[in-house]
Amino acid sequence: MALALYQPDIAANTGTLLRLGACLGVAVHVIHPAGFALTDRNLARSGMDYIDKAALVEHASFAAFDAWRRAEGRRLALLTTKASESAYGAAFGANDILLLGRESAGVPDTVADICDLRLRIPMREGLRSINVALAAGMVLGEALRQTHHFTDLT
Repeated sequence: MALALYQPDIAANTGTLLRLGACLGVAVHVIHPAGFALTDRNLARSGMDYIDKAALVEHASFAAFDAWRRAEGRRLALLTTKASESAYGAAFGANDILLLGRESAGVPDTVADICDLRLRIPMREGLRSINVALAAGMVLGEALRQTHHFTDLT
């Protein structure tokens, strides 16, 4: 299981997700360009002292990331408010990658179209979205539960 951040805009969310990845043993892939310099200083407040324990993988572009994940045979699951399928109805596999879009704009249609799954978190009508780091934590927790990942961390 892994997280992938598509051109993240907000350093605090990226730091939070790196901390989450470090604690749960999940790699975090950052697909550039990011909206900020990916430095320890920019990530320190939310990532705290967990950044050096995180498995951070950087990709120069979405094309480079996509070529890598296809070569690895990994399925790509996009979390998006535009999906009709609930993340809680999906069956996850241990090699899945959860893709999170930019905080300001999500992912372009060309990226969404190549994803193997497009999933949403069910929420109250009329509300737009959940913070990307919170959404990732919610769905990652479900995916790790389904793949029995937590039994390896005790």
